[in-house]
Amino acid sequence: MAIISEVEDESTTRPSILPFRATLDSSNPSSFLEKVFNFLGEQSDFLKKPSAEEEISAAVKAAKEKLRKAEKKAEKETVKPIEKKPAEKESVAASSSEPIEVEKKKQEPCPIAPNKGNGYDLESYSWVQTLQEVTVNIPVPSGTKARSVVCEIKKNRLKLGLKGQDPIIDGELYRSVKPDDCYWNIEDQKMISILLTKQDQMEWWKCCVKGEPEIDTQKVEPENSKLADLDPETRSTVEKMMFDQRQKQMGLPTSDELQKQDILKKFMSQHPEMDFSNAKIN
Repeated sequence: MAIISEVEDESTTRPSILPFRATLDSSNPSSFLEKVFNFLGEQSDFLKKPSAEEEISAAVKAAKEKLRKAEKKAEKETVKPIEKKPAEKESVAASSSEPIEVEKKKQEPCPIAPNKGNGYDLESYSWVQTLQEVTVNIPVPSGTKARSVVCEIKKNRLKLGLKGQDPIIDGELYRSVKPDDCYWNIEDQKMISILLTKQDQMEWWKCCVKGEPEIDTQKVEPENSKLADLDPETRSTVEKMMFDQRQKQMGLPTSDELQKQDILKKFMSQHPEMDFSNAKIN
C-alpha cells in the first residue's frame, strides 16, 4: 500500500509517494490501525489537531453504519419471503388453531321392553314378576336331582348353581326380599323355579340381579284378572300406577299433577282479585 504525502522543502512543494507496508490480520485489526496512525503521525500533522480523535471516531461510526446497511441489504437480497398458497395458508391456520374438543356424550343403555310376565329373558335364565313376587326360572340338564342344586336366598343376594360347577346366578338383588317367604323347587328334573317375595310390594323391579339389562317399568302391564285378588288399598295403588303410566306415555299429566291443577283452579275461583297469569305448579 502506498500513501501520497506532501513534503515541503525550501524551494518548492511536490508530492512524494512513500511506501507503507502493513498486512491486515483479520484476527487482530487493531495492530493494522496502530501502524496506520503511526504512519499518519510521522508523515502529517493530522494527529496533532485537537479534533483528531473526534474525526477518527466519526469516521469509525460512519464505517460501521455503512457496513450495517450493506449487510442488511445483502440479507434482503438473499432471503426472500416465501409466498404461501391459499391451501397452505388454510392448513397452517387450521393447525395453529386450538384443537376443538368434541365432547362425546356417554350413551346410557336404553330401557328394554319387558316380556309377557313383566320381567326379562336372559341367556341362562328368565324372570317374571307381580307387585308382590318375582319368579326366576333356570333351565338345567334333564335328570337333575334336587340334591345337586345349590341355592342360597338372602335378603339382598341370590346364589344358585349345581354342585361342582360355577354358579348360574350369583349377585345382589335389585331390591330386598323376605327370605323366610322365599323358596325354590325343581320341576320335571329340568327346570329350577325360585319364588322371591318382595319386601316392598308397591314397586316394580327393573331387573332381578343388579348389573343385568333393565326393563322399562312404564311398560309393565299387570293382568286385570289378578287385580280382583288384591285388597282394596293395594288395588287402588296399582290402578293409580297403571293410570299414571298411560298418561306419561301419552304426554299427559299424572294423577298427582291433575290433583294439583284442581287445587289451583279452586283457589283461583275463590280469589278472583289475584293475578294468576304467571302462576306455576311446583
